[in-house]
Amino acid sequence: MPVARAQYVLNNPWQFTRSVITGFRANQGFLLSGAVAYYTLLTIVPMFALILVGLSQFYDSQALLDTLHEYLVHISPGQADALTAQIGNFVDNWKVVGLTGILILLFFSSFAFTSLESAMSVIFFHRVKARRRRFLVSAVIPYAYILFLAAGMLLVSAVSGSLHSLETRSLTVMGHQLSLSGLETLMIYLFGILGEVLLLTSLYLVMPVGKLSLRHALIGGITATFLWEVTRHVLVWYFSTLSLVNVIYGAFATVIIILLSLEAAVIILLLGAQVIAEYERIGSDQTTPHGLQT
Repeated sequence: MPVARAQYVLNNPWQFTRSVITGFRANQGFLLSGAVAYYTLLTIVPMFALILVGLSQFYDSQALLDTLHEYLVHISPGQADALTAQIGNFVDNWKVVGLTGILILLFFSSFAFTSLESAMSVIFFHRVKARRRRFLVSAVIPYAYILFLAAGMLLVSAVSGSLHSLETRSLTVMGHQLSLSGLETLMIYLFGILGEVLLLTSLYLVMPVGKLSLRHALIGGITATFLWEVTRHVLVWYFSTLSLVNVIYGAFATVIIILLSLEAAVIILLLGAQVIAEYERIGSDQTTPHGLQT
């Protein structure tokens, strides 16, 4: 069956592409992307604030903030400084919030993953009809991802600290001295790309109900990462040269830019999910392919 599906896509690339686009529109993919982007906007600050508060108890907070800035560059290009500053202010004053405030932040931190799971259930509607996920599993998934992000941030911070010593060193090759000062920046960027691939691959594996092959999820993760890297560089160029967002929205410009960046990222993520869903449906006899139609 996998060979037959791949052969079908190779023989009918335009028909498959049309079915993906049709399915994405029938599932109201842009509406879903906007909803997930909105909830992600609500999640970013409380989630990373909680992660930094926890990790700063046994690791240098400034090093963590530097690592967070590198994370946010990949999530919201052009607005990482503003987000990092806001989260840094919270980390400096987190004791004022109290236990009730921490619990509220925990609640808001789960919004992005919960909304993404709901969006995936619409796209993979053919799976939801066959089996449903238990409520407890759905409740645990967001916090498992928060722990995953915290572990990744701690790892990158530790590696970054080790690479920092390379700035003052040089390597002699055939009598020529090569400075290693730029290696730290390159390695941190590559770690960020690797983190993107792992995160997106895990989202394709975990969020849809049922089991997805690791190979398909990995291909989706790599493709989505590549498309997002291209998109975010285009967004940085657009917002810095052509955009009138600052003129139109004034003080709200930062929020609008972050929201648009997040929506672009979610569209790429959900389009990848739609490709996987349509690929799974090749050769099936299902007559109701999409979960949300208008």
